[in-house]
Amino acid sequence: MTIDQYRLSEEPAYHPGGSEIAFYEAAYGARLPVMLKGPTGCGKTRFVEHMAWRLGKPLVTVSCHEDMTASDLVGRYLLGPEGTHWQDGPLTMAVRHGAICYLDEVVEARQDTTVVIHSLTDDRRILSLEKKGELVHAHPDFQLVISYNPGYQSVLKDLKESTKQRFSAVDFTYPAAAIEASIVAAEAGIAQAAADMLVRIGEKSRHLRGQGLEEGASTRMLIHAGRLMNAGMSLTDACHHALIVPITDDPDMRAALDAVVAAHA
Repeated sequence: MTIDQYRLSEEPAYHPGGSEIAFYEAAYGARLPVMLKGPTGCGKTRFVEHMAWRLGKPLVTVSCHEDMTASDLVGRYLLGPEGTHWQDGPLTMAVRHGAICYLDEVVEARQDTTVVIHSLTDDRRILSLEKKGELVHAHPDFQLVISYNPGYQSVLKDLKESTKQRFSAVDFTYPAAAIEASIVAAEAGIAQAAADMLVRIGEKSRHLRGQGLEEGASTRMLIHAGRLMNAGMSLTDACHHALIVPITDDPDMRAALDAVVAAHA
């Protein structure tokens, strides 16, 4: 696998909500590591994809999880027909070849795993492959980007301060209603009026965050509902299956959200 396979061939559609594009271009120009902060499904990953395409850089994405080890990031020795050989992990590949490495929802990874990125986020810009006995100096084009949902932070799931303070950061939230409706209409292939209704329903669900819901319906979920509508489902059924059932198991909350949908149907 070559690094060119990580180049995006088409422009990912992205609707800016503020000065985030100018910020990212400046951060990339200075090769500063970047942290994207915001709720799940609000467009953080799409933004990184758009910026990688805009800058003409390969994008290596890693979806972090609690079982991810440092070896999953940096690489390991594998046994092959001719004996053991070293295989770079996604982070090492990006470091060597000058890609943007995006660690999606980094807070999901164990803290002892994320410590390996520290030497890449200061003036050293190096990655130590201890098992191989190699010190990799980052390619001049390499940049590290992480995403982080502050809404999930807890004693057990949060980034160390020593990690947070190594990054420049930008806040993301759900787009303004008119922009979000345009996104839903375009991504789902539905009429603007239907997209407007979905966004109003999504906003109502977000007002219930902390009142029985951990998170309201994300832009991604509204797009899923729109695609179900595009496939022939009614607004009521599409919202039930794409928005309500995924975010809550509480019967009373489901009933309340179904009532919200019915009021817009």
